[in-house]
Amino acid sequence: MELKGKHVGLAVTGSFCTFAKIEQEIRHLKETGAILHPVFSGSVQSTDSRFGDTGQFMDRITSIAEMKPILKIEEAEPIGPKGYLDILLIAPCTGNTLAKLANGITDTPVLMAAKAHLRNGRPLVISVSTNDALGINLKNIGLLFNMKNIYFVPFGQDDPVKKPTSMIARTGLIEDTLKEALEGRQIQPVIQGV
Repeated sequence: MELKGKHVGLAVTGSFCTFAKIEQEIRHLKETGAILHPVFSGSVQSTDSRFGDTGQFMDRITSIAEMKPILKIEEAEPIGPKGYLDILLIAPCTGNTLAKLANGITDTPVLMAAKAHLRNGRPLVISVSTNDALGINLKNIGLLFNMKNIYFVPFGQDDPVKKPTSMIARTGLIEDTLKEALEGRQIQPVIQGV
């Protein structure tokens, strides 16, 4: 399935070290003809890091998308009743967001977007980026794998020696994962080297 003309939600959480890769993939998604709807978590809106100024990052993503971003929980809620997204991508998806999503907690714009979108029976794609994927968050990944309409961008250990529980998505597979998810399929293999 092509992405041209598809309404793709871009929900961004605070794994700041992945922002350059995510920005590159968002540019690529725009080139496919997808209609992009950015959603930013509170931490993205308020936290600068050694990886750059998040305000500038948000401005760049908003410019690429050519769409006003969703910045508040109450702005994300209408995604459900209006049903305007074909698919929602959380990229990057932190361990904190994974845990809250797996346990039904809705206290950020990204989590509200996910909850609202899932009620429509449409696909949600997760591009994981967490230092505890093989630690305390492994159970949450397992829970999400078994939930209807949730799909994962293939991921693997990014530094098994220095960070043995850390895993990160292969962001270059975001487009292919979205296409498969729109057809109701999980791209395979899910666990890959990065």
